[in-house]
Amino acid sequence: MSDIGIKICGITTAEALDASIAAGATHVGLVFFPKSPRNIEIGQAAALAARAGSRVQVVGLFVDPAPGQVEAALAQVPLDVIQLHGKEAPELCAQVAAATAREVWKAIGVRKRADLNEATRYRGAVTRVLYDAKPPEGADLPGGTGLRIDWSLMQGHTHPLPWILAGGLHAGNVGEAMGMTGARFVDTSSGVETQPGIKDNSRIAAFCAAARTQ
Repeated sequence: MSDIGIKICGITTAEALDASIAAGATHVGLVFFPKSPRNIEIGQAAALAARAGSRVQVVGLFVDPAPGQVEAALAQVPLDVIQLHGKEAPELCAQVAAATAREVWKAIGVRKRADLNEATRYRGAVTRVLYDAKPPEGADLPGGTGLRIDWSLMQGHTHPLPWILAGGLHAGNVGEAMGMTGARFVDTSSGVETQPGIKDNSRIAAFCAAARTQ
């Protein structure tokens, strides 16, 4: 269905970008976080964003960015959306939105139902929230781990903002996840990979097809 949002995150190659667009993804994510196996250099990101053009929305993912880091990336990479995936406070999110004149999305780690209420703090500061599985304490990566949210936590929940479901989604479970949570926008990274950072075109196509049947 045309009203389904689909983001393929952690794109690092032109092949994966083209496969995502061909499969019907609405957004692709470029990761600017050195600890991630999907981290991308500025020059590589600029080339991919230029290749994407207007065919798909390009999201830049940052984790607790240093002052000026997002603006410096934007000076070279035409990003449509800024995703903040660390412990950024609402005030910082609002500052990034004002400084960049871009949509800002904030990732919210979810392990228990009360975690969903964290989104309320970001009302007025961001455009969307992205619910991802909360990683274990001390984990190096805040996302892209393959960990899954307990979808039943979201049943009957009233969301304060437009939202995206992430966390361990793949072609085999995205339909069930969307059915249980009511999600109309989904995000995957590890769920379309053969190993961390290596996207698989057939898995990208299968994920997009499964999401669009909902």
